[in-house]
Amino acid sequence: MKNRIRSLVGAAAVSSMMLVGAAAQAAEDTIKVGILHSLSGTMAISETTLKDAMLMLIDEQNKKGGVLGKKLEAVVVDPASDWPLFAEKARELISVDKVDVVFGCWTSVSRKSVLPVFEELNSILFYPVQYEGEESQRNVFYTGAAPNQQAIPAVDYLADAEGVERWVLAGTDYVYPRTTNKILETYLLDKGVAPEDIMINYTPFGHSDWQTIVSDIKTFGSAGKKTAVVSTINGDANVPFYKELANQGIKAEDIPVVAFSVGEEELAGLDTAPLVGHLAAWNYFMAIDTPENVDFIAKWKAFIGNDKRVTNDPMEAHYIGFNMWVKAVEAAGTTSADSVIDSLVGVAVPNLTGGYSAMMPNHHITKPVLIGEIQADGQFDTVWRTPGLVPGDAWSDFLPGSKDLISDWRKPMSCGNFNTATGKCGGA
Repeated sequence: MKNRIRSLVGAAAVSSMMLVGAAAQAAEDTIKVGILHSLSGTMAISETTLKDAMLMLIDEQNKKGGVLGKKLEAVVVDPASDWPLFAEKARELISVDKVDVVFGCWTSVSRKSVLPVFEELNSILFYPVQYEGEESQRNVFYTGAAPNQQAIPAVDYLADAEGVERWVLAGTDYVYPRTTNKILETYLLDKGVAPEDIMINYTPFGHSDWQTIVSDIKTFGSAGKKTAVVSTINGDANVPFYKELANQGIKAEDIPVVAFSVGEEELAGLDTAPLVGHLAAWNYFMAIDTPENVDFIAKWKAFIGNDKRVTNDPMEAHYIGFNMWVKAVEAAGTTSADSVIDSLVGVAVPNLTGGYSAMMPNHHITKPVLIGEIQADGQFDTVWRTPGLVPGDAWSDFLPGSKDLISDWRKPMSCGNFNTATGKCGGA
């Protein structure tokens, strides 16, 4: 009897070990992809769609057979628009969930929060949103626009095509708007704009009471010079901002607004009638008519199960970054961070606006720049675009502390802030 009990216990133990082994084997048979986007809080209006876009891209890749013969497995977390929580969730994805790559963040403060984590744990982040530049980190690949791929061309367009002479630089109070506006202020002053013709204003995340600020903008624009608002307002604060513009009768032909953080997704939640004619500067618009974009939109609507859902610029950035990562992993033959990081430089993949975008040695990509005019249906009519692709510049030519800096992560330089004046890495 005792022998029979021992035999049964032994069989159960073997069976349990086999189940554990099978589970471990199943885990090894997938490549985990982290998705680090806010699904709640003030930035959910923009970031939830990026989570959905990543799930679609992963699903499409799995239909093609996955990567290196393995299926991709999405691991989704919600940092809840809480900037320190981004770092905690990033660490969880890398250390606990064992993801091989992370696609995520929106605001620069969230990206800054996670940088030490990716450097310490030597993992890879693809960052899909326009930002202020002044950064190049080995573990980060910046697929959104640098200032020379959005802010500078937008100002040039307003000056040349709209005859703008007075400038309102309005932003949310954090690093991206402040640094971008510092670059734009220097750029405008260098072009001969008088200091009194530049108005700068910052508001907190989620700001809702715009009556006084919009009134100040209206007064500033009544000095007899063509005035425009360059908006780095982020998140759900855009909704009451545009409503107040309409309430005070500010029309696009009077004081045009060019936005850097308002795309199709944000417009989907607004009454767009008062916004018609206002502008946005991006590197992609849903209305772009290319075979790649038509295919992407069709797959998106089928995946999400809603024919009214829109696409936007950061979604295209994830599309580009994801396909670059897949191509680099396949070239390296491994998901090992060091090998993939080295393989990513020089990778080129189709974008959705026509042509190919390439990953440069500074971990930024080449992108076209487009100016779009808001239409009544919440789409953008492209009124201007660069003739070709613009390489992203990690360090601005218009800030004294960075005009001599370059970034090149290829060996033997492997430096994100090499000073061409001193010949030293470190910017000093």
